[in-house]
Amino acid sequence: MKSHKFRPESLMMSYGYKPELSEGAIKCPIFQTSTFVFKNAEEGKAYFELAYGLRAPYEAEEIGLIYSRINNPDLEILEGRISLWEEAGDCAVFESGMSAITTVLLEFLKPGDLVLCSSPVYGGTDHFIKHFLPKFGIHYLEFKPGESYDDIVEMVEKAGLGSRLAMVYVETPANPTNALIDLECVSKVAQHFSSPDKKVYVAVDNTYMGPLWQQPLRWGADFSLYSATKYLGGHSDVIAGACVGSKELIGRVKTLRTFLGNMAGPWTGWLLLRSLETLKIRMEQQARNAQKVAEYLQQHAKVEKVYYLGLLTPDDGREYETYKKQYGSPGAMLSFDIRGGEAEAFRFLNSLRMIHLAVSLGSTESLAEHPATMTHAGVHPKHKRELGISEKMIRLSVGVEHYRDIIFDIEQALEKV
Repeated sequence: MKSHKFRPESLMMSYGYKPELSEGAIKCPIFQTSTFVFKNAEEGKAYFELAYGLRAPYEAEEIGLIYSRINNPDLEILEGRISLWEEAGDCAVFESGMSAITTVLLEFLKPGDLVLCSSPVYGGTDHFIKHFLPKFGIHYLEFKPGESYDDIVEMVEKAGLGSRLAMVYVETPANPTNALIDLECVSKVAQHFSSPDKKVYVAVDNTYMGPLWQQPLRWGADFSLYSATKYLGGHSDVIAGACVGSKELIGRVKTLRTFLGNMAGPWTGWLLLRSLETLKIRMEQQARNAQKVAEYLQQHAKVEKVYYLGLLTPDDGREYETYKKQYGSPGAMLSFDIRGGEAEAFRFLNSLRMIHLAVSLGSTESLAEHPATMTHAGVHPKHKRELGISEKMIRLSVGVEHYRDIIFDIEQALEKV
């Protein structure tokens, strides 16, 4: 028989699920249960030994079902399927993207450690790193897109914190500016400060582009993090998060998840299983639409600047090189500066007829929002100015509608400005 490696988009319908174990149902049922029955006491003992890491598994032995805070069939099948996109060793799914991010940070950082983070990052992440972690004696330093390997290493060494660096946390493309970070570069930074006794981990928020268009694990990252609410969910009807990485590291993440109790429930797991089946066709349609919208905005007299990867050219130097190397598509997220300020931006947003004025991204419907006063409202005003998140910036998450309808709605709203 010929061997064949099926692609992730083909396996999203079947991988990890055995219909014969569920009355032949072609789709995985919702396992709405809190606990699971053991066949005998010996089986219960064996399951708990594995769950609590009391011993290594025997050959071909798998962790059995115990309690839905630890594992659940919907969750296990979902985690297996998400892992396929990046060929990861394992995946942990959470009830929100912030649950995934904060659990990883809490597991791999301790008092006295330093986390080096790119800027900008999502507002919730920014707040957690800058305001919550310092309460536990965890330091942070920021670097900006465009800074070289030498720049970043010099900054850490000048701060005298090189020996304390424990994690490099990156969001790329950055929300909402689409600024790029070279993951190969930051992985080398982490290696530079690692030692035989201490590894510096690299965690990447891959929500904007993953898992189709960017696979951080390929470039040396240890964790690829997602707000699964966004493209993975894709229908604005579920809140969830995910983290993929090696089996060993995700094992640690899952252990802390068990004790924090922030795992995803069966309904969340089932909804995401449904969404993964159409992930590729949704994202590809959204990217096609976004390219046309960006090109339209670029030539509009009332638009000052468009932030979209599909508009980069060789003249953009290192950023263009990073884009061509690291990404499989320009994606479906774009921002633009309207001529004027907050009043003009608000007039535009209030005049939209089909595109919804709402935060979040990656769903089938197109969404527009004002980063400076909404998603990034908690970022210090001076810092926002440094990052280019101004009162005239508008962020668009482009959906699957017909691109001509999206452009018509933008055009009529711009006419009212």
